[in-house]
Amino acid sequence: MQIDSEEAWAAVQRRDRHYDGRFVTGVLSTGIYCRPSCAARHPRRDNVRFFADGASAAKAGLRPCRRCLPDDVSRDSAAVEQAIAAIKLAESSPSLADLADLTGYSPGHFQRLFTRATGLSPAAYARALREERARDALSDEGNVTAAIYDAGFSGPSRFYQSMEGKLGMAPSAWVRGGEGVAIDWAVVETTLGPMLVAATAKGVCRLSFNEGVEALQQRFPQAELRQGSAQFAKLLQQVVDAVEQPGQAQHIPLDVQGTAFQQKVWQELRRIPAGETRSYAEIAAAVGSPKAVRAAGSANGANNVAVLIPCHRVVRSDGSLGGYAYGLEIKRALLDKERDDRSDTPPAG
Repeated sequence: MQIDSEEAWAAVQRRDRHYDGRFVTGVLSTGIYCRPSCAARHPRRDNVRFFADGASAAKAGLRPCRRCLPDDVSRDSAAVEQAIAAIKLAESSPSLADLADLTGYSPGHFQRLFTRATGLSPAAYARALREERARDALSDEGNVTAAIYDAGFSGPSRFYQSMEGKLGMAPSAWVRGGEGVAIDWAVVETTLGPMLVAATAKGVCRLSFNEGVEALQQRFPQAELRQGSAQFAKLLQQVVDAVEQPGQAQHIPLDVQGTAFQQKVWQELRRIPAGETRSYAEIAAAVGSPKAVRAAGSANGANNVAVLIPCHRVVRSDGSLGGYAYGLEIKRALLDKERDDRSDTPPAG
């Protein structure tokens, strides 16, 4: 495993638990190795060496820290994976006590452990898994009731209560290609080229470059696609302003659908300030899944609302641009525009 020493040192300084298990910190002056999140006083940078795991550090003559117990990370990870497998296989969600008993931890400790690793409590993880299965089933089959039970819900009422506001439209409309849903749309010229903007009554559901209405017709063949709404015209201007003047971007309502993991990644993308970038590895770590770098990249690519969910601000660890659905030229132009806008903004105070 290749370790970016600057990224690793920054994680150590933050005592970032998301990096536990990705590497260990060897302290040459004391002869011990620690988790990145160890609560002990930070060593001097020139006394630190990073290792892929405890075995590598031990081979170099270091011993595990008695305070943070870095060798327990693998056991913790195995326990979380075991619990996730149990949740996925169970017909009904296992209780916290059941999961704790399965993994050999106390309920309170396991709750904290699971939440640190996934960003969700075991109960919330199970609920998100059911919602994800329901969303997938609704896309694949025409029987809404069958999809509800197949996803693990006890009945339609529990499903509708859980999914309220998360599909962006009624489940029956989702499975029928947006039937009964009105989507306003427009293609406008920007300094980056033609931009397609589409929105439901809840918010923007599509923002893309160099696409026409055909992209909407393919995704929502039964939806009512319309133009000319005064309310949409106001929203459209806000979107154009957000693209052309990133520093003046307003809070724009969105109507997007995704898995629990995708939603976490998209929320993290929206936290990246304009003019800055993050690596795919940093995004994976920030959402509590440091080993899921490829999955974070896939979630980044599944974003249907460019710029407003700023997937263009994610680059490779070496600083190169990586990929972009609408071409690297547009990605580079967006980043340059944001950096220029930030440098032109006078400091506060």
